[in-house]
Parts: sequence; C-alpha cells; structure tokens
Amino acid sequence: MSDHNSEEANQIENLYEFGERLNESKDKSQSVTDYEGIIELSKTSIKAKQLGAQLIPRYFKFFPSLSTKAFDAHVDYLEEEDLGVRVQAIRGLPLFCKDTPEFISKIVDVLAQIFLTCEDSVERDAVHKALMSLLRQDAKASLSALFKWVGTADEPATDDAIREKVLTFIRDKVFPLKGELLRPQEEMERHMTNLIKKSLADVTGGEFKMFMDFLTSLSIFGVKAPTERMKELVEIIEGQADLDAQFNVEDTDHIDRLISCLHMALPFFARGAPGSKFLSYLNKHIMPVFDKLPEERKLDLLKALADISPYTTAQEARQILPSIVQLLKRYMPARKTGEEMNFTYVECLLYAFHHLAHKVPNATNSLCGYKIVTGQPSDRLGEDFSEFYKDFTERLTNAEDLTKATMKKLTQGMSENNKATSAAKTDEEKESIKTKRQNTTAGLRTCNNILAMTKALHAKAPSFIGDNKSVNLSWKEAVKQPLATAATAGLAAQGKASCG
Repeated sequence: MSDHNSEEANQIENLYEFGERLNESKDKSQSVTDYEGIIELSKTSIKAKQLGAQLIPRYFKFFPSLSTKAFDAHVDYLEEEDLGVRVQAIRGLPLFCKDTPEFISKIVDVLAQIFLTCEDSVERDAVHKALMSLLRQDAKASLSALFKWVGTADEPATDDAIREKVLTFIRDKVFPLKGELLRPQEEMERHMTNLIKKSLADVTGGEFKMFMDFLTSLSIFGVKAPTERMKELVEIIEGQADLDAQFNVEDTDHIDRLISCLHMALPFFARGAPGSKFLSYLNKHIMPVFDKLPEERKLDLLKALADISPYTTAQEARQILPSIVQLLKRYMPARKTGEEMNFTYVECLLYAFHHLAHKVPNATNSLCGYKIVTGQPSDRLGEDFSEFYKDFTERLTNAEDLTKATMKKLTQGMSENNKATSAAKTDEEKESIKTKRQNTTAGLRTCNNILAMTKALHAKAPSFIGDNKSVNLSWKEAVKQPLATAATAGLAAQGKASCG
C-alpha cells in the first residue's frame, strides 16, 4: 500500500514539475516532452487525473501536433466514476477554445451530451458555467452549435432528451442574458433570429410561444422597428399556423393552432403587418364550414375576427365582408322563427361588420341593400337590393328586441343579486353571488354593445364605427376584471332568448 502511495506521490510530483517547466518556458512549443508527459501521467490516479484536467487545456494551444491526443485524453476524464475528476474536466473544456475557436462547436457538442448523464447538481452547474463561458468567448459560434441540437427542417434533432435539455438551458440561461451575450446587438439579434426561424419546423405550441416571446423582446423588433420587421414576425406565425395545408374541420389540433397563431399575430397587424394570408385562409377554408366547427372554438374564432377587423385593408375587407354578413344573418334570427340568439357571437360579428364596412362602405349595398354613394361602379346603385335591406333591418330590429328583453332580465337579476348579497352568510354563498354579479355585468356590457352597433345600421346610408373607439368589446373590458372573462364566454349559455 505504501509503494502505491509512493508511486502516486511521484506521479503527482512529476506532473507539477512538467507544469512548472511549461509555465516558465519562454518558447513553450519546444517543451513537447513535458506536455506529452502530462498527457501520459494524467491517465493514472484520481489525483493525477484531476491535475491533468487542469494542465492539459491550459497549455493545449502550444502543441497543435498533439491536439487530438490531448483532447481525447481530456474527454476520457468526463467518463470517470469520480465526480471530482468529471467536474474538473468540465471546467477545463472552455479553455480549449480560448485561442482555438474552431473547437467551440466540438466542445458545445460534448457539453450537450453530458446534459443527459449528469444527475449531480454540482456537475450540472459545472456544465452550465462551461457553456456560459463559451457563450461569452464566442456567442455566435456557441449559439450555432447549441441550436444544432434543437434541429431544423433539413437536419432534425437526433436526440429528443438532449434537445429538451438544450432548450431548457437556452430559455433559462441564455434568453435572460441577451443584453450581455448578443453583442454587437443588431448583428447578433439577427443571427439569433435566423437560428430560431430554422428551428421552428418541429416545435410544440409552448416552445413556439417561448421563441416568439423572445423574438418580440429583441430591439430589432422593438417599438421603433419598421413594418418589414412586423411582417417578418407574422410570416413566422403564418408558417406555424400551416396556412398552406388543406383544412380538415375534424382536425381540432389545426383549428386550435390556427386560432392561437391568429391571436399571437394581432399585435403585429396593429403595427402594420398585413393579415391577408390569414384572412384569405379563413375566408376560403373556415367560414364555409363555420357551423361544423366545435362549439368551443366558434367563439374563439369570432373574437379573433373582431380583433383583426380594424387592421384590414380595403381589399381584405371586401374579400371577407360577405362571409361576415352571412354569419350575421345566421346568428341574428328573423322574427317569429323561434330561433335563439347567441349574444356574444352577434357582438363579435357586428363589431367586425362595422370595421370592415368602414373600409369598403359601398360593398354593403349589394350585401345589405344600403344605398351608399362613393361614385365608384362598385356602388351598384342601379340594381334593386331592397329585399336585402328589408331582411337585414328586420333582423337588426329583432336582435334589438331580444337584447332589450335580455337586458331587462339581467337588470332584474342584478337587483336580486344585490338583495342576496346582504342576506348571504357563508363564504361559499358570497362567492356564488359574486360570480352571478360578474356574469350579469358581462352580459349587460355585451347587450349595450349590440344596441350601440345596431342603432346606426337602420339608415339607408348608415355610418360605420370604423376607427371610432366608442365601442369597447365586452371581453376587452373583462381583462381589467379577470373573473368576468368566463362570464362573457358563458353568455351564450345563460343569456339566450327565444324569438316569437
């Protein structure tokens, strides 16, 4: 046992001597024997390996002829059973790249693979710190190497487990330090954007949102960004929405993704990005089968249509307005039909109708029988659309009657809720009454909006609200009072009224 200890002590002593000579040497490249001695001796004991893990990367750059041999010896330490050796080896990895940047991609690959096997928090922390060190040395090369593990359309990820850990590292460690790591700012933000765009071929909804949230936090897409940059973001979202695919009304995943992407794109439409591809897809594929959509998705889609309507162009408005009028007729029943009216649907559709008609007022002549004069051939004033006008205004009147009747019930319900509040004793009773009050308030907001929007539509040449902010959609107000959101969505269930 003493002979073993003596041999180990000699090895350690020799390693220190090799290291000291290299440290003192003015022309280290001439000390090949010393460096070879370090490589060989550091394959022996645990202590020798720990010391070798420090010395090999420290003098690596001076011996290019031994680079493969030295690097392979260091990588072997990463597979050692001893945690101390592994951690020291991980800490030494960034040193290989300090003067030999061509090694960055290889080192990142090694560290990414260690993600899979490291279970100890000390080892995992060492991996994170090593990667951060590489990112600070050369962010561009390091990020490019990291994103290879995320995968692209041409080169999909080869290991899902590593991909997930790399994405977690990017989200938790890289994104929060974008101000420090992405320098020079515009160049590196563009590089990061390109890496993300290439990685979106196969991502989950959560991953896509994570990437989009990050992109919108970059200065190149900030408040001063030109319209072209907003268009770029919308094009990314269009790709995720799969707008080139044939629509299948039974594909609920595609419907959910489409609605989610449409909501995600709204801020960029508001900043000038065109929504024509979304609107064209909705008009061509979704509106003709609207009745076949799952009930819970209809309201989401109508809300999205209402939200996007103020940002449409005249051409887009003219394209989709006929579909909106058809849906209005579907959900504003004619008198004495016994049909029910879904107030929230009608609120959405009237809001969209007003904003679209404001862009192309004379398009309503052939759709609703109005007589709006713009001096263009599309006025079609010589044609008789009086039956359309009669039908549309009758539906408006009926919608108003149903709305007023419902408002009366809701107001009465509010009074009853106020009385019940003072009589409530338990917390459960108070919470139940509070929810009813919020439902009622949301219902009244929806009804008030409907009346405000139908009032102007009875004239032969009506005025449309357009950019007038006099109507705030009921669920937009509900954002300020989160508990009322569910009430708005549920109005169809609790606030239907029968015709006749």
